[in-house]
Amino acid sequence: MINMQASALSDRWVWIIILSVSAIIIIPLLTVLFILELSPELKIVATILIVVLWGVAAGYKDWVKAKREEEEKKLQRPAEGAQDFC
Repeated sequence: MINMQASALSDRWVWIIILSVSAIIIIPLLTVLFILELSPELKIVATILIVVLWGVAAGYKDWVKAKREEEEKKLQRPAEGAQDFC
């Protein structure tokens, strides 16, 4: 049992997952704490900046998904047309 745990802890992917989950928890917490330490004017600017960047990231994600779906449709059309001729 101990040997199995030792081999699991020596696996590279376990540490990548542990570090990723830790970063997902710690980075937003530190960001919020940093914003709370700012002056009231800078708090507003930082909050607006976060909201704008979040919107840009969401828009980019939607654009990438739309492009991917468009490319998949282009790839499916020739295959469907080839079946009609047979």
